Amino acid sequence: MANVAWSGIESMPSMEDDHYLEWKLLLEQRTGMILPDERRSFLTTSLGIRMREVGFRNYREYYNFVLEGQGGKIEWATLVDRLTVHETRFFRHISSVNLIRDLLLPEWMSQDEIPKTLNIWSVGCSTGEEPYTLAMVLDNFRDTDHADYYYGITASDISMASLSTGRKGIFHSRKLREVDDLTRRKYFTRVDDTHYQVKETLRKRICFSHLNVLEMDRIPFGKMHMIFCQNMLIYFDKERRIEILDNLIEHLEPGGVLILGAGEILGWKPPILEKIDFNDTLAFRRLAAVN
Repeated sequence: MANVAWSGIESMPSMEDDHYLEWKLLLEQRTGMILPDERRSFLTTSLGIRMREVGFRNYREYYNFVLEGQGGKIEWATLVDRLTVHETRFFRHISSVNLIRDLLLPEWMSQDEIPKTLNIWSVGCSTGEEPYTLAMVLDNFRDTDHADYYYGITASDISMASLSTGRKGIFHSRKLREVDDLTRRKYFTRVDDTHYQVKETLRKRICFSHLNVLEMDRIPFGKMHMIFCQNMLIYFDKERRIEILDNLIEHLEPGGVLILGAGEILGWKPPILEKIDFNDTLAFRRLAAVN
């Protein structure tokens, strides 16, 4: 790695404008994420901390390193985890939960030909709170309404470290502050005074997969009954958001539903979709055919 020892006592050098633009462009090219200029200090600090850990003192040297060889690929995976935001919790978007529980599931179960399997995709799943929330809603509905169906959830993210956390399913109690006592007892096991683990019966329903949303043409997933994508599009410009959304709807079954974060996209309405009017949610259903 770097051949320059650094004690960490001296401060990191300031980032020159050309270095900043190089890093900003690299992040956009490889992940599609747009870093606004007001987040420059975040980028500088995050890079500086990681450079201390691996022994680099120069932004350009570190930049060249992540571009070269297998070591650079491994380092880039670590760095991406540092530069993406993972703040989330269980049942964060209760209006979306209500949409699934109160409208979509009863609707799907009332159809003459009930799907034997419901395939769900959580896009940009971070450390797993979102897909586990979806699993709890699906599992509890099946138990309480005596519905007969199998469900599976694909959870994807660009961060390998986040996916590893999701697979383990161990979370600090503060992430469970929206989880009621009954749900906590049913789906979690206490690990210690401050941590809980999602029970294995729920963990085995979720497949955590590494995915860059810029490479969705390579994914092996089949058609989905529901795609859940919230708090991810905010990192992209409008053109990239539309590109991602256009790709997502190609993975929806006819009648399948795409659920987004409110306000994440404006003026996007492909003719193959119809908007679902439900409280404070932004959701679209894929039509069987374009009229």
